[in-house]
Amino acid sequence: MRGLRDSRVHRTSSLPAIGTLVNQPAYAELVKEFGRARVVEALRRQVADERGAGGEMQDSDRLVRVGTTLRAAVAPKLRGVINASGVILHTNLGRAPLSRAAIDALAVAAGYSNLELDLDSGRRGERAALLSGLLMQIFGCEAAFVVNNNAAAILLALTALCKGKEVIVSRGQQVEIGGSFRMPDVMRLSGARMVEVGTTNRTRQDDYEQAITSRSAALLRVHTSNFRVAGFTEATTLAEMASVARGHELLLIDDLGSGAAEPIADEPTVAESLRHADVVTFSGDKLFGGPQAGIVLGRGESGAAAVKTMSRHPLARAVRIDKLTLAALEATLRQRLSGRLDEIPIERMIRASVEDVRRRAAMWSVKLEERGVRTTLVAGESAVGGGALPGHRLPTMLLALSGPASRLAAALRHGDPPVIARIEKDACCLDARTVLKGEDETLIDAVEVAFKAVAR
Repeated sequence: MRGLRDSRVHRTSSLPAIGTLVNQPAYAELVKEFGRARVVEALRRQVADERGAGGEMQDSDRLVRVGTTLRAAVAPKLRGVINASGVILHTNLGRAPLSRAAIDALAVAAGYSNLELDLDSGRRGERAALLSGLLMQIFGCEAAFVVNNNAAAILLALTALCKGKEVIVSRGQQVEIGGSFRMPDVMRLSGARMVEVGTTNRTRQDDYEQAITSRSAALLRVHTSNFRVAGFTEATTLAEMASVARGHELLLIDDLGSGAAEPIADEPTVAESLRHADVVTFSGDKLFGGPQAGIVLGRGESGAAAVKTMSRHPLARAVRIDKLTLAALEATLRQRLSGRLDEIPIERMIRASVEDVRRRAAMWSVKLEERGVRTTLVAGESAVGGGALPGHRLPTMLLALSGPASRLAAALRHGDPPVIARIEKDACCLDARTVLKGEDETLIDAVEVAFKAVAR
């Protein structure tokens, strides 16, 4: 390589000085790309490693090592992956993937936009108005507001509506979900006093009735997210809770969690919740299929007043959504409003039939067999994930790769792009249900590379 003194091997006792190395012509491109200070620091670390190892390094190899170190330091840590795990709302992979329309909307928001400008009057506008009207049309409610996630929505509701007062909630709904989010902790932070009723497995309507005092502000139902209590159980319905709340002129707040806009298994839907609750909160991603956000809906006069109070509370400013989230959520809302559900990836994945999944996996199998990768189609199950529908499984068809399962899974994960598979019955398997449209050829190439790497 031009500019290197030579390619002879140096012993650690005669390693060249850092100043000498960085001034070699061969390092000029690295200095130009990363700056002299970074190259000097990378050289110091490299030379220190060589001394510590007591080994030898050729000048050309050292140049490659330093360049690799520098490029790795500035490479993006957030990378796109192919989700072949069969978990639709995979928390570790960012949960709901965005639709094409939502992704395109991000480009609009990335530049200047009328985020808080009324184009008709030329006066300052309200960003919340860009979404509230759409939400009210979709769900037929009287008020709507959006914050940055559902945890923030619940915290805001409790703080703005119940601070210093009592909120009645079933013991069976004192949940902890991912990231150590605990409902009792949120209640304390809001300044509301939690009043637990019933037992872990059984809570009746009368339990709520007996807990009401002059300090009571609301009844709260909490979605139990990623667990279910089965067996000897009894739960008060939302309609029964609404009867109690109305009888005592209290608010009924429903933390719906996953935000199912369409019926699926036994998951409560937004429409069902709005028939009874004054204030409903849920996630904009998860089953709703948009970006991470906390959606707040208000039903009737009391619900509309509550949402207005929340929107004007000082905490609302701290938890408001940014312009990129707003743009992606608006696009998702417009797709739902026009009935274009098949354009929303999670809707398409959940509703894909076993036959559709089998045909896609079979196509992968044919193409991979042509490249020398041995595969087998086997029946399996997909999961919704993301704390939605725990225990509910979707029948699917897996493509099992022949070879050492753990090594294949690791090779796929370390590929470019990374592919996230799963090991089932001692085989590395790919689930076509969760692979996005347009990723098929990229996936096939990645599997071939991983297969050859393991075979070597």
